[in-house]
Amino acid sequence: MADQWITSVGLDIGTSTTKMVISRLKIVRASGALSLPRFEITERELLYASPIYGTPLLSGDEIHAERIWDIVAREYEQAGIGPADVKSGAVIITGETATKTNAKHILHLLAERAGDFVVATAGADLEGLLAGKGAGAERRSQQLRGAVANIDIGGGTANAAIFLRGKLLGTETFHVGGRLIRIDSTGMILEVSPSIRPWLMTSGYNVNPGDTISLLQLSEICTAMCRCMMDYLTGRDPGAALRSLMLGSPLASIPSIEEWMVSGGIGLLMAEAKPPLSLADAAAHQDIGPLLAHAWKELAAEYPVRHTLADQTVRATVIGAGMQSTEISGATVHLDATLLPIRNLPILKLELSPQLMAPNGGLADQLDALMRSGASLFAQDHYATPFGLALSGTHHLTYSSLQYIADRLYASFSHHFPHSEAMVVICETDIAKALGQSLSRRCGERPKIICIDQIRVEHGDYIDLGEPLSGIMIPVVVKTLAFQGRSRGEGSSP
Repeated sequence: MADQWITSVGLDIGTSTTKMVISRLKIVRASGALSLPRFEITERELLYASPIYGTPLLSGDEIHAERIWDIVAREYEQAGIGPADVKSGAVIITGETATKTNAKHILHLLAERAGDFVVATAGADLEGLLAGKGAGAERRSQQLRGAVANIDIGGGTANAAIFLRGKLLGTETFHVGGRLIRIDSTGMILEVSPSIRPWLMTSGYNVNPGDTISLLQLSEICTAMCRCMMDYLTGRDPGAALRSLMLGSPLASIPSIEEWMVSGGIGLLMAEAKPPLSLADAAAHQDIGPLLAHAWKELAAEYPVRHTLADQTVRATVIGAGMQSTEISGATVHLDATLLPIRNLPILKLELSPQLMAPNGGLADQLDALMRSGASLFAQDHYATPFGLALSGTHHLTYSSLQYIADRLYASFSHHFPHSEAMVVICETDIAKALGQSLSRRCGERPKIICIDQIRVEHGDYIDLGEPLSGIMIPVVVKTLAFQGRSRGEGSSP
């Protein structure tokens, strides 16, 4: 196949806003003529970015499906494309919108009408990871000795993702966002989100709908929010108010952060030169977003962390679009065909180094850390298949080392996902049948095992597993989320 360009779409349905981008991806064959085909994205061109829409809701707990589709159809027409032109894409529901009752219905409705997309209801951890990649923090961390944090601050939450040398170390989510307190131009409080009330009370702020508040008081609240996050991320003691501001548990440890960047709607507002000088300025969007953005900018000078601009701000999450390539697994496989097909299975990857495989080399700890990561990122339905585990570094395994892998993998997976229907393992080399049989002996009836080989995937890919061909071969569609990066001279529009 000659090099080709394909059209890709990214759609992000967030707490307060919905936006779409359309890109062209240049696909180049990276494998030799006698090898199974493997394609890579070598260039990415942003063709079109939609306006930023308010996310339409039918009620407090239900998304307006048809109005979402109207936005997509209108933007397709504006961009001059149709669903048939779209060869790949990603639909991501983020923020508090991911908790709406019909979130999964929306995902699959859009995927069916708009193309064969990667679809995900992004919990806070996955949203933080995607935004960190889209903002450029992951790429930037490969160039520095210290860690890089991206803080994606939207309408309802702030998701911090910390990267070190290209690897995600952890994510943290805070009840910080521009829409948590809504105001009018006179300073009257229109709405206070329930999620921020515990922190307000702990911090001594009595704020209620109908009250009138000054610009100084609002600025003080926003500064206190940002200071609490910044203190936590830089190892300072944020005080008792931190627990009421956090969604979930604190990270076990936080490395020294060399750089941070801010994406999301607040990141976009930070680019505005003038601070809000009046209540009318502050209430430009009927919320505290402008004040929150200014508070972060002002406070950043007090911390020993270099501030850098994000590659993307408000579109940091949606910039990920799925590129698809099809490979065939079939040299050795172990599977239960009744589980197939499986669509949009996220991938986590583990490199099996000789040091890791040594006695007391840490394989059990590495697997447990990976399982915990998978649970927080993907396992929203704990009865389904949570993710696929890709194993690399499996050349020249002995029988005893293969059994050791099976023992540790069974123990860790069954502990973290005791009700899961299936365990999916993807091997780069021809060990799938032996490893699959070893796992099946340990697992018994549950979970069922799918173990395939000769497939190369990366951490963060998604795959589709098709029904078997000729009984022994499986078509595997590998979907890679492609993120923009300024370092390659690609576009950087917000």
